[in-house]
Amino acid sequence: MTGLPSDALLLIVKRDCPTCRLIEPAIHELARGPLALTVLSQDDPAFPPGLPVEDGRDLARSHRLGIEIVPTLLRLADGREAGRATGWQRAEWRGLSGLNALGEGLPEARPGCGALNVAPGMPERLRLKLGEVGIASRAIAVAEDDDEMEVAYGFGWTDGLPIVPPTDLRIVRMLAGTGRKPGEVVGLVPPNYLPCTVEKVAINAVMAGCKPEYLPVVLAVLEAALLPIFAMHGLLATMYFSGPVIIVNGPIARAIGMNSGVNALGQGNRANATIGRALQLIIRNVGGGVPGGIDRATLGNPGKYTFCFAEDESDPEWTPLSVARGIPTGRSAVTLFHGDGVTALMDQKSRTADELSRSLAMGLAGVGHPKLAEWANAILVLSPEHYAIFRKSGWRRAEIEAALRRDLMRPGASLLCGAGGVGEGIAPERAAGLVHKFHPDGLLVVRAGGRAGLMSAIIGGWSGGRLVEEVQPVSKEIEL
Repeated sequence: MTGLPSDALLLIVKRDCPTCRLIEPAIHELARGPLALTVLSQDDPAFPPGLPVEDGRDLARSHRLGIEIVPTLLRLADGREAGRATGWQRAEWRGLSGLNALGEGLPEARPGCGALNVAPGMPERLRLKLGEVGIASRAIAVAEDDDEMEVAYGFGWTDGLPIVPPTDLRIVRMLAGTGRKPGEVVGLVPPNYLPCTVEKVAINAVMAGCKPEYLPVVLAVLEAALLPIFAMHGLLATMYFSGPVIIVNGPIARAIGMNSGVNALGQGNRANATIGRALQLIIRNVGGGVPGGIDRATLGNPGKYTFCFAEDESDPEWTPLSVARGIPTGRSAVTLFHGDGVTALMDQKSRTADELSRSLAMGLAGVGHPKLAEWANAILVLSPEHYAIFRKSGWRRAEIEAALRRDLMRPGASLLCGAGGVGEGIAPERAAGLVHKFHPDGLLVVRAGGRAGLMSAIIGGWSGGRLVEEVQPVSKEIEL
């Protein structure tokens, strides 16, 4: 850093720090030494007493100097920082000051205290105040007597639930969760295909209730949703029930406290709830995907508020969904699926792997309609107790998926339109031989749920999944 005094010492302190008060004698010794000393106090320009002190309560200089601990002693040479000691380290202070007897009678070392400029929320406030970061998005003035929530409802920014008002400070705090530039365009959001910057992602993440550490996941989720093969525009426009379902794998799921256990598909976990909601708000507020507009769902499903959970990766012998879909082991990733609501699949009596596979296949056969084949995809959320039955037989992902594929084959003749007195069904030309319920990669098996309960879950998929060359689930590594 240039612009500093030459051949001098700069000391940053605060009265509220016990270490700073302890070393007052040493500070006076520095003031009597051969190098000019400037003392900058973060909280009281009368401390230390008896010395000229620079008022640093605005914390601007501390912020620019990158001070994290007080006391911090800087040695300045030729207008640049030439050395730094944090906390009280007698040997280091002697080396920086050239005073070989400095601090006699004081302890050899003390750790110091956190600087005020790095107190929670302060770095973001200072970045805003000092013009280091700006908000490019248009500000909306809210009168003092106006209710912020009602203003948000009035502008149509919400999904029907209250949002967190996106103030400049909250946006800057959210942006601290990523190293990506606020103005970087993540992509064009359907249905209006308007550009969405990292800043706009952050704004909607704030409104959804996310924490800054969730932002890399939200960015990856949006990037995955905008891949052409995910067909987000079609998913928005469908009359079917579906919306995006988000599955998170890897270290970040644990780091941000996502739920893969009890009630994993339900309410109560902030990360699960707000990450999924953030995507829906981005689609609404940036892309214009509003129910009753481009969103023409006949019924929809509650997952269109938010549907996001983490996979249970507690068994080291289980291949996580992300790895099965090509993401390197140990990396964090998101998988997006076009999903409906949750269907319960209860089986409390099967005790062998083959028996349970046949039982689960019976439930999966009903996705969309029991007589439709290769028409929609599905997720099987395998609970711990059901997985334990497979595991006891030595089955892992490969064996489970192979058995399910075997058990989901049906005679084509039994599925024809009109067969069994039911008009729905498959085309006559598929009558010969066996027909599979799903396309080869159309069934995703995921582990999640509480440790008690012989029940798993089915998340049915969008009817657009029948167009396998145009519509597929997607996986995306998270950029950390």
